[in-house]
Amino acid sequence: MGNITSCCDSCFSGRRSQSYEPLLLENEREAVADLLQYLENRTTTNFFTGSPLSALTTLSFSDNVDLQRSAALAFAEITEKEVRPVGRDTLDPILFLLSSHDTEVQRAASAALGNLAVNTDNKLLIVKLGGLEPLIRQMLSPNVEVQCNAVGCVTNLATHDDNKTKIAKSGALVPLTRLARSKDMRVQRNATGALLNMTHSDENRQQLVNAGAIPVLVSLLNSSDTDVQYYCTTALSNIAVDGTNRKKLAQSEPKLVASLVALMDSPSLKVQCQAALALRNLASDEKYQLEIVKADGLQSLLRLLQSTYLPLILSSAACVRNVSIHPQNESPIIESGFLQPLINLLSFKDNEEVQCHAISTLRNLAASSEKNKKAIVKAGAVQSIKELVLEVPISVQSEMTACVAVLALSDELKGQLLEMGICEVLIPLTNSPSSEVQGNSAAALGNLSSKDTRSPTDDYSAFNDVWDKPDGGMHRYLYRFLTSPDTTFQHIAVWTIVQLLESGDPQLISNIRSSTILIPNIKTLSTTRTHSASSSIGTPRSHHSTQSYQETDTNDGQGEIQVLSKRIMEFMELDIDNLVSTSVASQSHQSHVQPGSSLASSNREHEELRRSVREAFAPGSHR
Repeated sequence: MGNITSCCDSCFSGRRSQSYEPLLLENEREAVADLLQYLENRTTTNFFTGSPLSALTTLSFSDNVDLQRSAALAFAEITEKEVRPVGRDTLDPILFLLSSHDTEVQRAASAALGNLAVNTDNKLLIVKLGGLEPLIRQMLSPNVEVQCNAVGCVTNLATHDDNKTKIAKSGALVPLTRLARSKDMRVQRNATGALLNMTHSDENRQQLVNAGAIPVLVSLLNSSDTDVQYYCTTALSNIAVDGTNRKKLAQSEPKLVASLVALMDSPSLKVQCQAALALRNLASDEKYQLEIVKADGLQSLLRLLQSTYLPLILSSAACVRNVSIHPQNESPIIESGFLQPLINLLSFKDNEEVQCHAISTLRNLAASSEKNKKAIVKAGAVQSIKELVLEVPISVQSEMTACVAVLALSDELKGQLLEMGICEVLIPLTNSPSSEVQGNSAAALGNLSSKDTRSPTDDYSAFNDVWDKPDGGMHRYLYRFLTSPDTTFQHIAVWTIVQLLESGDPQLISNIRSSTILIPNIKTLSTTRTHSASSSIGTPRSHHSTQSYQETDTNDGQGEIQVLSKRIMEFMELDIDNLVSTSVASQSHQSHVQPGSSLASSNREHEELRRSVREAFAPGSHR
C-alpha cells in the first residue's frame, strides 16, 4: 500500500505549497492526520471499521477533490489487498465517490467497488444501495480506465443470480454491448464477460438480444483474444438454448456455424469445448444439423471425441448426438469414421452422460438405413452392448436397449442378433426398476420375434433356449407384462406372443400352449376391455428428441389388445399339427396369416392391426 502513502503525501505537500491547508476543515485535517498514522501501521489496521473507516469517510465526503482522490485511491488499494463482507457504512462513501465528476476519483472508486463486488454479500448490497446507476454513467465515460473499471464491477455484480434481472432492467445492456466493441482489450474482455453473465436466464437472454448483442458477439468470435472468444462463444451457446433465438441467428448470422467450426481448432481447450457446445445447442434445429456437416464440422468433432480431456469428449459427443438426428447426416457421420470411437465410448465408465450420448448417436445412425444398421453391428456395437448393459447406469441401459430395438427391426440382422445371445441380457432387463428399460427391452424382444417375410428355415431356437432362463426367461417376462396394469406392456406381450406362434416353431408353440400362467391371462384379456391408462413407458428422450416409441391411443390400444388376445385363443383351439403346418404355409411369403385361414377372420384387418402394433414398438427415427 505504499502508493497510497505517497499519493496522500503528495496531495498534502501540494496543498501546503499552494497554501491550501487553511481551506481544510478541522475534521478534514484530523482525518488526514489519522489516515497517515493508520497507513504507517497498515498491516495491523482494519480500514473497514472504526476510526480508520471514519477518516476515509470524512475525506470521501469532502468538497476538496484532492481529498476525495486520496480517499478513493486508499479504498482502491485497501480492497485490492483485502476483500471482506462490508456494510453500508463502507459502501456509502465509495458510492458517493463514484458519482464524482473527477475522472481520477471515478477510476479509483469503481476499482474499489469492483474489488468488493467479488464477495457474494457485497454484490447484493451494492445493487440494493443503488450502485448500478453511477456505474452505468461511468460506462459512458470517454475515459478508457473508467470504462474498464465500471464494466469490470458490473461483470462481478452480474455473477449473482439475484442481480441479473436488475442489471438487465437498469439500462446497462446497451452500453455493455457498445463497449464490447471497444478498441481497448481490457474493456472488451470485461464487457463480453458481463454479457456472458447475463445469458443464464430466459428473460435476460431476451433483453440481451433486444439490446443488439447477437451481431456483436458473433463478430467477436474472430477476436485475437482467447478470453473474448471464450466469453462470446459461451454467451452464444446460452443464447442458442432458446428456439426463437436460434431462428434469429439463422436469419441474421450466416457465418456463425463456420466461425464456431473454426474455433473447435482453437489452441485453447476451453474455447474448443464451448464451440462444440454452441454447435450442440444450434443443432437442436434441422437447419443447423445439416449446416454443421456442410461446414466440415465432422472432422473437428471426431478429433474432439477422441480427446483424453473429458469436457471435450462430452461436448463433442453431445454435439454429434444432435447432428445425427437428421437422416441425411447418418451416412456422412458413419463415413467420417465415427462408429469405432462411439462404440469405444460405450465403456467410458467415468461419465454416464458420455455413454448416453454415444449410444443414442448409434441408435440415430441406425434409424433410417439397413446399410447403416449392418455397419453398426459389424463394428461391434451389439457385442459391446451385450457385455456392458447389465452393469451400466439405468440411463445408459435405457439408451442401449432402445438401440437394440432399432437394430432388431432389420429382418436381415434378427438371426445374427439372436445368435449373439442378445436375449440373455434383454430378458433380465424386462424386470428392471426402470419402466423405460423394461419397455425398451421388451420392444427389442418383440422386434426380434417378428419378420415381414418368414420361411420354414427361420430359426427360433434362440427363444426356446431362453424360455425359462435367465430370470424366468421369456415365459416369466410375458407373464409379468400380461398382468401389468399398464396397457402398453399388455400390448407388447400379446403382440410378441402372436409373433412367436406365427413362427411355426413346434417347441415355441408347445411352450405357449402348455403354459398355465400365460393362457388364462390371455383369455381374460380377450374377453375384457381394460380401462387402465397406457403410459409413455419405453420412451426414453434426449435433449432434443421425439419419443422413442410411438404411443398408441389408449382406447385403440385397448381394443388391439383384445383383438390380439382373441387371435391367440384361436391359435389355441387348433391341434398342434394343423397349427404348425398352417403357420409355416401361411408365412412363406409374409408374416401374417393368409385370407381363408382359420387363424384370421380378416386379412386386411389383421394387416392394419399388425402395422399399428409394430409402429407402437418401433423406436422413433431420431432423437
